[in-house]
Amino acid sequence: MSAHRRRLYASIAAVVAAGAIAFASGIAPAKTGSAAPKITAAGVGAVKLGKTHAELRAAGLVGPIRPGCELAGPNARSARLKAPLKGSVNYSLTQPRRVVDIAIRGGARARGVGIGSKIPAIKAAFPKAKVSHKTEQVFGITLVRIPPNGGGRIQFAVSTTTKRTTLIGVPRIAFCE
Repeated sequence: MSAHRRRLYASIAAVVAAGAIAFASGIAPAKTGSAAPKITAAGVGAVKLGKTHAELRAAGLVGPIRPGCELAGPNARSARLKAPLKGSVNYSLTQPRRVVDIAIRGGARARGVGIGSKIPAIKAAFPKAKVSHKTEQVFGITLVRIPPNGGGRIQFAVSTTTKRTTLIGVPRIAFCE
């Protein structure tokens, strides 16, 4: 066996041994990134109510502007949120386009409550939460509204079938279907 081949096998053995030691000791790889963005009455993470599309786009927080809900009129516009957030923003009908509401489908939490949470968890985090069953027949969701004096203007949509949060709106959930 040549010297080159022995060095190659020795290097491979060293890498395998180091991997086995790390695996056996339970060393986890370092996590990258930070905690999930926070949902507040002012917005979600760096996406705030009242900011313009140009500001959000320059910061890399939203995708390109596109037509919004047809029910809001022909001038309605929206944009998708970029990772780590999932969801969209709706803009004002006039120039400059400013954020009027934010719909979150994942990637952020409000006082530890996020997508997949149940109504008792929402009530525990927001004691003044108001539960409304008016939308259950038509939309198949229960709305949980957080008043301004209870932690901010935030609304949770909880599925009537799974009993879990499917959408979070700041300051409200805009219905377009």
